[in-house]
Amino acid sequence: MKQTLRLWFTDFWDRFIPADNLFYNLLSPHFSIVLDEKQPDLLIYSCFGKEYLQFNCTRLFYCAENMRPDFNACDYALTFDFNNDKRHLRYPLYGYYIDMFPKLLNVPVDNLFVQRSREELKKQWMQKKKFCCIVVSNGASKKRIEFFKKLNAIKPVDSGGMVLNNVGGPVKSKIDFIKDYRFVISFENSSHDGYITEKILEPLLTDSIPLYWGNPKASLDFNEKRFLNYHAFKTEDDFINAILYLENNPDKAIDMITAAPFPGGFVKPADINDERLLKFLQMIIAKLPAHKPVAQTYRKHLHSINQRMQAFRYSLRARLSKFSK
Repeated sequence: MKQTLRLWFTDFWDRFIPADNLFYNLLSPHFSIVLDEKQPDLLIYSCFGKEYLQFNCTRLFYCAENMRPDFNACDYALTFDFNNDKRHLRYPLYGYYIDMFPKLLNVPVDNLFVQRSREELKKQWMQKKKFCCIVVSNGASKKRIEFFKKLNAIKPVDSGGMVLNNVGGPVKSKIDFIKDYRFVISFENSSHDGYITEKILEPLLTDSIPLYWGNPKASLDFNEKRFLNYHAFKTEDDFINAILYLENNPDKAIDMITAAPFPGGFVKPADINDERLLKFLQMIIAKLPAHKPVAQTYRKHLHSINQRMQAFRYSLRARLSKFSK
């Protein structure tokens, strides 16, 4: 008989489904899961809200943004970071996408795990009639915006997102849009060691070449022979020259798209291995009965801080009122 696990999720992105996500699907064959939004034994929360503060139970923080875990607020964490804390496991966002893309967006990921012939990939490359594109909905990344403008001034780049749009409006499907392009600007919102999202993954699925900036150690996650890594060049001009060289030398570009996507070939990197993630989750669950959650003390800590701040504001108003008389 399976062990019962009372589980809940909060502070995730829009359209996140508690009963159909990577964690639920990974755990459900091994546990009898009860989704309990009132008194869960384990709360898995993300970075898009503060609802997690209402829960007095063991908390697992899963971060899809360039943020560090606060171990005063969570008991365990899954993030992009290279962090050796035993309470932490590195699990970048692109791993979540590989598992959930086929179901969420009806996008197959078979190309990542199968060696295809050069003839097939040459045919795919020659069918791509467009140079380069970008799909951006967040205009806050100065690096990404400036690079788009610089490359676009040299050779026109199509922009299909809400920002910098020059194709007549935002595209409905990013994957359907980028598949017609030889190169895709795949810049992250920001740069930090380990921080890497789905942006580099999407061009790989469409046999395009990602133009990547963000994680200086991206070559630990993806095979550098399969993408152009901004961080590997001395200057931005050198990076752009490498793009134009591939654009003008199709055989070299085809060499690149025939390379394996990951450093270990056509297999998932260790950091997004399902068994590794499951083992980490099972370790957390095994400790639940005897584990005193940090969450409880953290709520008390927040309450104490709020009380002190209220007292300070009252004292400050009292002192300032003396000068207004």
